[in-house]
Amino acid sequence: MACNDDWQVAGRRKGAARRGKPASNPKLDSHQVSDCKPDKQKIINAMNELRGENFWMEWKDLLSEHLLSSASGSSEQNRDVALQHCVCYGLGHFASCVSARYQLAMLLLLLETLQIPVGSCSVYDPVFSESECDALKELGFTVLTENEEGKRAVYQPTLLYLMHCGKALYNNLLWKNWTPQTLPNMIIIGNSFHGIQERMLRREFERDYSFLSNVASVCDEMSLPCSSRFLDVFNDTALIQFPLENLNKLPECMWTDPSEPLYEHCQDLEIIQKEKSS
Repeated sequence: MACNDDWQVAGRRKGAARRGKPASNPKLDSHQVSDCKPDKQKIINAMNELRGENFWMEWKDLLSEHLLSSASGSSEQNRDVALQHCVCYGLGHFASCVSARYQLAMLLLLLETLQIPVGSCSVYDPVFSESECDALKELGFTVLTENEEGKRAVYQPTLLYLMHCGKALYNNLLWKNWTPQTLPNMIIIGNSFHGIQERMLRREFERDYSFLSNVASVCDEMSLPCSSRFLDVFNDTALIQFPLENLNKLPECMWTDPSEPLYEHCQDLEIIQKEKSS
């Protein structure tokens, strides 16, 4: 994969291959881009471009308004709890892929707007090259070294930036935090759950991604706007929260002993799983 900085008006495309994500052989792809050195100035330029976009101003206003009471459910005493943590999975090869670079720039703008320290944002993608990891560390990010497959427990109000990530990653994240007390700590900016549901056969959605399926009807989802130029970068993006009063509408039996997802019937899992130890 060559370092490609060409940019054009984007159209809608599907699949994990967009934004420089691997479609077939992620390890090979990672080696192929290893000679593409991230350019910090290009990231800054992308931030400045996004600042001038009308849709970013809409994002900024909506997020500032809605995240003042993030992770609070209906509890008044928690409404002023500030977001101090962020996790970003699946950013892709931002050194070589323009779309991924804009998504990184958007992440930096979000952290700036929500006053989350960059050092309190953990990032991971199994396709990151060594030079990309170094660049992220220079920007101040905490770069994770383990492929968690999205199975991260969230104990405090946390922004999860998951742009165009696979369904299994969302499902794993929900499974790991599957209690009415924990889910409200998660504030997701990523794929619309309703959009995922609409694009899948109901029986497969319920069978393979049961946690996504169970929560899609009770999550609080707000679509985030996008300009035509950046459709391929930010299409189908939503702010997703899990108000306690909505979660309490689910039957109690649904919370009992949740089984870890195995994805035995999934041919295209859309995520890179961690290597099994021999």
